[in-house]
Amino acid sequence: MTEDNAHRVVITITGLFTEAPSRGWGDLWRRRSAAEEDLPPINNSLSSESKKIFDMIGAARRWLKRNRKGLAIGAGVLGAGYLAGQYVLSKISEARERMSSDRIARENLRRRFEQNQTDCTYTVIALLPTATENIVEALPVEDLTKELQKKRAERLARINAGEPAGSDMSSVSPSLPEDDRKSFASFQSEGYVHASQAQLGQSTEDGQARPKRNKTQLWNEVKITSITRAFTMIYTLALLNIFTRIQLNLLGRRNYLSSVISLAKPTLGDDFNTNRRYLAFSWWLLHRGWKEVMGRVQPAVEEFFGPLNPREDISLDKLSELTLEIRKKVEGSTEAERRSTKWLSCLLPSTEEEDFVLRESGVEGVTDPSSAETASKLRHLLDETADLIDSPSFSFVLTLLLNEGFSTLVDVKCANEAFKPAAEPEVAPQSFDSVQTVIPPGSGGRKTKLANLLAVLARQAHVIGHGPVGPNEYLTVMDRDVRELEAFSAVIYSSNFDLELLGATDKPENTEAPRATDADSDTSSAPVMLDKEVDVEASVDLAQTTPSIIEHGEGTPGMTLIEPEQQPQQEETAADSAFERAWGKAVDDGKPSEVEGHASP
Repeated sequence: MTEDNAHRVVITITGLFTEAPSRGWGDLWRRRSAAEEDLPPINNSLSSESKKIFDMIGAARRWLKRNRKGLAIGAGVLGAGYLAGQYVLSKISEARERMSSDRIARENLRRRFEQNQTDCTYTVIALLPTATENIVEALPVEDLTKELQKKRAERLARINAGEPAGSDMSSVSPSLPEDDRKSFASFQSEGYVHASQAQLGQSTEDGQARPKRNKTQLWNEVKITSITRAFTMIYTLALLNIFTRIQLNLLGRRNYLSSVISLAKPTLGDDFNTNRRYLAFSWWLLHRGWKEVMGRVQPAVEEFFGPLNPREDISLDKLSELTLEIRKKVEGSTEAERRSTKWLSCLLPSTEEEDFVLRESGVEGVTDPSSAETASKLRHLLDETADLIDSPSFSFVLTLLLNEGFSTLVDVKCANEAFKPAAEPEVAPQSFDSVQTVIPPGSGGRKTKLANLLAVLARQAHVIGHGPVGPNEYLTVMDRDVRELEAFSAVIYSSNFDLELLGATDKPENTEAPRATDADSDTSSAPVMLDKEVDVEASVDLAQTTPSIIEHGEGTPGMTLIEPEQQPQQEETAADSAFERAWGKAVDDGKPSEVEGHASP
């Protein structure tokens, strides 16, 4: 269609619509037909390309019309998929952020927990010299040694008339055997005098005179006092260690919750006063509780070591056997007796004496009317502490600590220092036709004079009570080898969060570490260890309540079970497997706390 034709068509159509109202629609129709006859066909003037385009558009319209339902469904599916994908991605992002925050929180909790355990060790080292000074003052082995030396010097002065007294070796009566003279000299040289003991001895000699005793009485008193002092120091160290763990982990839990819920600032003053008063109760063990411990140890020492003569020989096996009997007398010979043995009176005063303890430790009393809220918080802490001390888990962990302490004293220190192997004489090279076979003697068969052993025990009492200068070997062994102590601390640190958050003043439920039941062990075991037995139910409870805030670590090596009670093999296997599962979870370790030991002959 040309431009002129198009123009004509437009004019014609416009004229028709303009003239239609006046001329009528019939005339209009006739004129339209005549105009169409004059125009060339439009379709004939379209190009083939335009036809194709129109055909494609029409086909597309027809296809869309036929498939409009499917297309609508597909669009809906794609939109829903997009929205679902966006939702999933947002949830993944939230989960990732939550996992990251949880990991940071767990790491923060673990770091706080580990720092808290380090603080416990330093606190024990700082408090231990106070208890050591009191125990050494009450059991003055060095004063008795000086009195023995004085008596021997006076006797030699009478025997030798005007001759001056010789050395310590010459001061011993020549009628004594050579081994006896060496043992007496060893006790004099090795049983050094502590500084506080030197002052005590001078004040005792200058102030009040002791009742005169003969040499036999003095030696018997030296024997009982030396052994009682060393054993009392081990008990006091173990009690102070676990009591400090209870105190600082309870306070650490409170401080952690305060930091999490942002309550530290408004209650800072009350928390400080509560913490200060609560920590002051360690004064009781350092000044009063150890006396009750000594009161339990000394009668047992007198019963089993009393009949022994200091001049007699004693073997390492005999020493281990007597040590075991003393421990059974003090702690109990069976697990049921050990559970019933109460240590609460050694660690905490009675309610009537609490104000006395706070005054003696330099803290005002809990009955101060201006600190009613502080007194309520303090009572809550003391009640929870008492519950933990009376729990079977406390007895269980304390037994393990004492196992390590007595093993270090008897199997390491006494064995290496008092039961030194004799120097082997040089032997000429033997020919190949010699049939002589030399078998080295076992350590358990070595013997020494009891006086030599007393000298080692007198010196080890000061080593056990070693203070802040340098590491304390006994405390290091307890903390390193008793992994159950760390698990027990983790239970305390992580339990009763809901009660703390609610500010409850009622006594919390008693969270218990594994209890002890009868379990078998190898019959060849070191005789200074008490049974480490496990209550399956309590072990499972501990595994369910202990968080994963303890690093992976090895078990508890170097410990030995003794006095096993015979049980069926099936019960032993079940108890062992339950114990391994529980404690493996408690310490976040795949291995249980293995208990391996030395074989006794």
